[in-house]
Amino acid sequence: MTAARTAYLGVRLLDPASGLDQTGALLTEGGVIADLGPGLFADGVPEGIDRVDGRDLALAPGLIDMHAHLREPGAEHQETLSSAGAAAAAGGITTLIATPNTMPVIDEVALVEFVARRGLESCAVRVLPMAAATKGLAGLEMTEMGLLAQAGAVAFTDGDRALADPRLMRRALAYASTFGLLLVQPVEEPALARDGMMNEGEIAMRLGLAGIPTVAETILVERDLRLVELTGGRWHAAHLSTAQAIDAVRQAKHRGLTISAGAAPANFALNETAVGEYRTFAKVKPPLRSEDDRQAVVAGLRDGTIDVISSGHAPQDADSKRLPFAQAAFGIVGLETMLPLALELWHNGSLPLLTLLKAMTCRPAEILGLAQGRLAIGAPADLVLLDLSVPWRIDERRFRSKSRNSPFGGRPVQGRAVRTIVAGRTVFDRTEEA
Repeated sequence: MTAARTAYLGVRLLDPASGLDQTGALLTEGGVIADLGPGLFADGVPEGIDRVDGRDLALAPGLIDMHAHLREPGAEHQETLSSAGAAAAAGGITTLIATPNTMPVIDEVALVEFVARRGLESCAVRVLPMAAATKGLAGLEMTEMGLLAQAGAVAFTDGDRALADPRLMRRALAYASTFGLLLVQPVEEPALARDGMMNEGEIAMRLGLAGIPTVAETILVERDLRLVELTGGRWHAAHLSTAQAIDAVRQAKHRGLTISAGAAPANFALNETAVGEYRTFAKVKPPLRSEDDRQAVVAGLRDGTIDVISSGHAPQDADSKRLPFAQAAFGIVGLETMLPLALELWHNGSLPLLTLLKAMTCRPAEILGLAQGRLAIGAPADLVLLDLSVPWRIDERRFRSKSRNSPFGGRPVQGRAVRTIVAGRTVFDRTEEA
């Protein structure tokens, strides 16, 4: 549905950027927010404006997913930009930041432009590409970051591979700092994690599975923080999962380093016991950790050490998961579960609501330099209308993603997107579902 002017009436306005939490109304016009506030339309809505009754609902900025593997080009049997867009819209996500680990790798200007163009053509939500930090994700030679940024790359990463060579990482941080570019690092030291299948510990030992030690994350984080201090570069930890690494980031922030960090819902909603008896849907990177580490992720979100919640969406086809645990692929889908799993932290009293929403709206927008993520006059009308407390049960069979690899099937949750709006246009409306 497209409307030149739309009024959202009687909604609970939630804007983490300004701290707004008040019942009122909001008006969109021409793809931007034209007005908002508690007194708006107190004398009625003028003719010619479409009306959306938001009583008992909340209106927040559309979610920004800062780290999603969208698989196109090259693995369209697992996901396409079209299917990812449908899943994102259903999950209240209005902006997807796509990783470059596709086939071919997004390491050239033409490929950055391809993803941006395909997103406009086929995706219901905004798609902004990250570009590879090294050519072919080989970890040997830097890409032309300046040119790739000019073409539209919003950040640089080697996807699910860490930049392991410290000399190359130093050069990349130094080069990126001259342009103000952001490096996104999957924080796992590959030599220490090699052949690991799950978190190292008693459960892995009992199952006879090779473990990924927590120190593999801590060592890489601490190394990179020293390099950031040396170069003045901008650095983002894609997904933190261990107490020690979170504490290292916390201390580095106190020293004034230009760093940020993310976490995936899997690492605050589950711990290593979810692997159960070789449950491959719980095989993910970073791995599900101990309960103490899970609680450390929640504490990091609460005190702002962890800035961002991102889905870590990594779709895999059934054949890639229907294997013995050691051979099964890593990854879980997350576009349609990021919001309800995050809302658990509010419902159980772990995080205030605006703090939680900040990690999925204005904070990723700030890190990436985006105009989205806030309710303000003149800001893009990328919005999500929320029923914060409706109880429901996750059913992976109903996912809009092409893949179903989720460990959350059957989990009872509260809260979900009712309507998702991009540039003033409704791209998902739950009331229209059969």
